Amino acid sequence: MCLSHWTVAMLALGCCAAAAGGELAKGEAVLREGFDSPERLRAWRGADSPQVSLDAGRAGSSCVAVHWPVEKGPGHASIRLPLTVERLRGARLRCEALVKADRVAAPPQRWNGVKVMLHIVSPGGDQWMQQDGIHGTFDWKPVRFLAWVPKDATAAELVLGLEATSGRVWFDDLSVTVASTPRPRPARPTTGAIYKGHDLPRLRGAMIGPNVTAADLEVLGGQWGANHIRWQLIWGGFPHSPADKGDLAAYDAWLEGALKHLDELLPTCQRLGILVAVDLHTPPGGRDEGSNCRIFHEKRFQDKFLEVWEKIARRYRGHKAVWGYDLVNEPVEGYVPEGLMDWQELAERTARRVRELDPDHALIIEPAPWGGPASLEHLVPIDVPGVVYSVHMYAPFQFTHQGIHGNPTGVAYPGKIAGKEWNKDAIHAAFRPAIEFQRDYGVHLYIGEFSAIRWAPGDSARAWLSDVIDMMEESGWDWAYHAFREWDGWSVEHSGEREDRTPAKTPTSRETLLRSWFAKNARPR
Repeated sequence: MCLSHWTVAMLALGCCAAAAGGELAKGEAVLREGFDSPERLRAWRGADSPQVSLDAGRAGSSCVAVHWPVEKGPGHASIRLPLTVERLRGARLRCEALVKADRVAAPPQRWNGVKVMLHIVSPGGDQWMQQDGIHGTFDWKPVRFLAWVPKDATAAELVLGLEATSGRVWFDDLSVTVASTPRPRPARPTTGAIYKGHDLPRLRGAMIGPNVTAADLEVLGGQWGANHIRWQLIWGGFPHSPADKGDLAAYDAWLEGALKHLDELLPTCQRLGILVAVDLHTPPGGRDEGSNCRIFHEKRFQDKFLEVWEKIARRYRGHKAVWGYDLVNEPVEGYVPEGLMDWQELAERTARRVRELDPDHALIIEPAPWGGPASLEHLVPIDVPGVVYSVHMYAPFQFTHQGIHGNPTGVAYPGKIAGKEWNKDAIHAAFRPAIEFQRDYGVHLYIGEFSAIRWAPGDSARAWLSDVIDMMEESGWDWAYHAFREWDGWSVEHSGEREDRTPAKTPTSRETLLRSWFAKNARPR
């Protein structure tokens, strides 16, 4: 239905004096825009450009058109609408527009082309949230994405247009609604015994790669003293893998092979006193181009996901070397169509299925998106016994991931990173949502991944690791370093020289740090 028939809500627009205060509610309209008059279009920056015009829309209404002449080569043309960000902080927003295109040229990058985008500015860095890969010629179709506004966001604007391409595109029926708001904290903390899934003082260990051998485990558990591993069920790579093709028969064949490898090495783990978290790193359907998990996009993948966990639970129930089941590594929902479960619902449904089959092993749940501490603010503890909640720690990303994903190198810790002073206090602040979640609900936390790239300047990586481990130890959390004998960029057995791909002849300071903590471990009885 065209927006000329909608009640236009402008609750969050910077151009609207009627914006109201108060808490946002799930489903609330932040913006509905149909471009039904020149006045509505004039609220947008760039609307006076010769590349922008009102045009005939759907069902007799008008819409906005943006074009860039092909004879000029790839170019940029857009309109932008500032939003009042204060009310939106901490919310997840569902953004949607109807889009039509005519001969929009294939752009140089998947994030170029037709733009329906929310640009958010915060001290942690800019975010550009959108659906990627839109170009070509097509009739009206929905473009959708889910956006998360950081609590410290300072500005936000919607962008419609073309980037690094040519052609013509039309936009209509733009809407921004509230998908979720931060979970309200309980009036008083939950008290009582906290379930951990084991009776040891602490699990300290590492995530391992898919090609791990018994000899590797002898080093990690026997020589170094780790009492825990996070076992990746990973197909090829992360975030993308052969599972992205959606061939479920091929997925079943891969999974069976991966589980047989786990079967072969579980006796070694049991002998060495290593408790295993079985981590489904590659879920059915894999991920789309935007790294959203396709279990949230198609019912056949959700059904297979439940089937996979029933299979794993039947296979390992009662096994003494298994500590728990990590349901999905770093889930990312994206835009969840009607009729499918979001992560909150799917996690609970899966946990119930597993618990019916296996009453003993821990159920490990990471929050969406990406399993970061801040994502716990939108996760409600599920009503299933024996759950441990897990987050991953890589903040600040510009430090931990320098030299990969296009990030510059030479970033030292502690120090000013992306305009913010990062030190032990900042690490504590980054973990605060996890600290509060544990305190509020009386649950156990597990840090399933944390790491800093080995070529960080000087001894920066060790300094960061030390501060993170201190924080985890003070909080009583179990933890797994990322990663042991996987990719050498994370390896504590390799030096800080990026080009040196061979293990160091003497233990690095990072290896020595981990082993000093592993030395405190107890073994399962």
